[in-house]
Amino acid sequence: MSLERLKQKYPGAQTFRFGDGPDLCDRLTALVREGRKTATCDALRSFETGGEAMPVTGRRDIALNWDGSPALVIETTDVTTRKFCDVGEDFALAEGENDDLAGWQRDHQTYFERNGGFDPEMDLVCERFRVVEDLHPGPKGG
Repeated sequence: MSLERLKQKYPGAQTFRFGDGPDLCDRLTALVREGRKTATCDALRSFETGGEAMPVTGRRDIALNWDGSPALVIETTDVTTRKFCDVGEDFALAEGENDDLAGWQRDHQTYFERNGGFDPEMDLVCERFRVVEDLHPGPKGG
């Protein structure tokens, strides 16, 4: 389905990409499809500078592949703002990228260092979501 038709189907939907490059975008999108990734976060500054729309509980948004084609429609189920140092293991594991809080902290520190800077006291927008529609489901077994 085209992005234009999806925006008609889901009025008010914003578009975004997981990650900051094609490989990470592909990996994170795959984790969402597998059901392992049900949360995401970004620095509050990313939303304040007008780069991305702030997530809103109940809104359905369109996750794009790196090439801009639609991949998934998600619905935000919870949004909180907390400091990096206050993110707990429950949220870190819901992101689906690591097996423990220490791994999440390491990988996210690296991500933030290459995307505007890192501070353990930095504010993060932490979002939980559910998949509403998978626009490119994999082959079905049979």
